[in-house]
Amino acid sequence: MNAEELRLYCLSLPEVEEGFPFGPETLVFKSGGKIFLLMSLDAQPLQFNVKCDPELAIELRDQYDSIRPGYHMNKRHWNTIVVDNTLTAKQIKEQVKHSYELISGAKKKKKA
Repeated sequence: MNAEELRLYCLSLPEVEEGFPFGPETLVFKSGGKIFLLMSLDAQPLQFNVKCDPELAIELRDQYDSIRPGYHMNKRHWNTIVVDNTLTAKQIKEQVKHSYELISGAKKKKKA
């Protein structure tokens, strides 16, 4: 997965906006005014931060070297994903969707 594929996936989610509130090197995706993904446009390989349930975050970090504590973020609630072909595109999308659902309440709405 490359940066443009990741961008298009983020924008395919409902009510998502993109912008550069922290400068031109970090693309930010929000829904309802809440950030769910930050992508470094300068990093090689591609890296991005996503929100994650704290217990799941620890499990994922233990399981995959390419999932790390969130760079410049609250390490309890954010992971940095390094796109180095360790994770499949499907696994990457699952992480993005999980982050989106955490900020949007999408899972809660589905259960109701």
